[in-house]
Amino acid sequence: MKKLLILIVATALYFHYYPNEKLNRWLFEQKQVVLSYFSEVTDTKVRLKSDKIYQDLSRDFSHFTSQEIAYVAAITSSREKVEKFNEQYCSSKKQTPKLQRDNLAKVCRAINKYSNLL
Repeated sequence: MKKLLILIVATALYFHYYPNEKLNRWLFEQKQVVLSYFSEVTDTKVRLKSDKIYQDLSRDFSHFTSQEIAYVAAITSSREKVEKFNEQYCSSKKQTPKLQRDNLAKVCRAINKYSNLL
């Protein structure tokens, strides 16, 4: 244990007095990955499972084409994709070529119903 502590201190002193830009950048990136992972794992907020939106829309799939259903499945595969879609198309009122206008409105309504949980 003592040797490990000495090794850590020696490494820290070396990197402090002899910085390497590439190594520092890599260490910073690794630190960000680890922090984001721990932040995601230890998140205490109530979150929405993204497939809930897909389940809500599934009763309206008779009005969707097979390509649109596949696109909705891709959108609702993760919360991040749902948030991105919400910002790009629902909030900005843009039209997407992959969904008809009525179907886009249905998807946006389903997303807006759960927007506070994203």
